[in-house]
Amino acid sequence: MEKINCIRLEADQKQIQRCQEKIRVLDEGIQEIAGVLNLAGNPVRMRILMLLFEEKRLCPCDLSDILGMTIPAVSQHLRKLKDRRVVQVEKEGVTVYYSLAAPYSALLFPIFDIVKQQNLASI
Repeated sequence: MEKINCIRLEADQKQIQRCQEKIRVLDEGIQEIAGVLNLAGNPVRMRILMLLFEEKRLCPCDLSDILGMTIPAVSQHLRKLKDRRVVQVEKEGVTVYYSLAAPYSALLFPIFDIVKQQNLASI
């Protein structure tokens, strides 16, 4: 493998140290967001997240009907999202409703907006 050499004349050591410190301080948050984006990288989970964003809350049966999947398959995806605290659970009687957790709603909104804009552009 060929070694790539930097062509800069002089490194800005203060900048390098400042950036290393930023990354060190923010690393836990970076890891958390990377994990959430990794989960959202699955097309089924992205569909679930978008539906929860749009509809505010849905039960696994609703998601099963909408996505044409079995309830156990939907529940597996919801469990993964719940384990990472991306979705929250609310029980009403025997029915369980899922909704998008507020911090992740703000994170995912720009992504959903891009999806909508791409679809509008192709019409």
